[in-house]
Amino acid sequence: MRRLQKTPPKTTRRPLSLSTEGADAYPLRLQKFLARAGLASRRGSEALISAGRVKVNGELVCELGRKIDPQKDEVRVDGRLVVPASDHCYLILNKPAGYLTTMADPQKRPVVRELVPVAEHPGLFPVGRLDFQTTGLLLFTTDGELAHRLLHPSRHVLKRYVARVEGQLSERQAASLRFGVLLDDGPTKPAELRIIDVHQNQANVITTVELAISEGRKRQVRRMLAHVGRPVISLNRISFGPLLLDDLASGTWRYLSDEEVSALRDKVRDKGDGTDRPIFCNKPDAECST
Repeated sequence: MRRLQKTPPKTTRRPLSLSTEGADAYPLRLQKFLARAGLASRRGSEALISAGRVKVNGELVCELGRKIDPQKDEVRVDGRLVVPASDHCYLILNKPAGYLTTMADPQKRPVVRELVPVAEHPGLFPVGRLDFQTTGLLLFTTDGELAHRLLHPSRHVLKRYVARVEGQLSERQAASLRFGVLLDDGPTKPAELRIIDVHQNQANVITTVELAISEGRKRQVRRMLAHVGRPVISLNRISFGPLLLDDLASGTWRYLSDEEVSALRDKVRDKGDGTDRPIFCNKPDAECST
């Protein structure tokens, strides 16, 4: 049965935003402002301040207790103006089977757009894809740059699945998946895999496995398991990078916490001299399906 949730449950939090928190959220700690602007993690922002790289209204600030009003104060890091984060939305959906991962379908088939609050958040889109019958964690955002980085092959964002497959997965087959298998579009990278359960169902044997990959090719998990002779019966994604599906009900969604958004940004942050540059691109990368 389709479940459409138009408002977040009581346990959810509003999307990360500096412009919609209300005046009672100000003054704001300087390191929190820098983290919310996407410049660095909270800890990284504290390091920038302590290193003497941050100025507020032209005044050098080296102590962590400083508070600012983002609507009035000018903040610069290494001389560059820090622009407050736009009103981006970040949420996860527990996608049910029988929905296309797209925001519109000419054939009028069920799409994930029907399950998320697009009216409240124009421009919301899924980060990557889950195929029609695959269930589980699907990230949505209006933040095109973050989506681009999460989907880029160089970021190696780990995606974890629980699959039920036909027959008993042998140790040799498991070893092949852990090492990497040759698909029609090239060899896969090594996968993490553990066997959860082997169940005899009348005349059939069903193996439940947990599998994690860092790539995002089309139907990759299904193709990998089929390659070793174990077709998938059901496939559920339980994590995406630092995000966990946990007990989120099928067909429902929730907003990410500030900590979860920061963890995503940390996962794809450019490493170098410690300076994380503000990002302005609004277009997501090519989407893949599993």
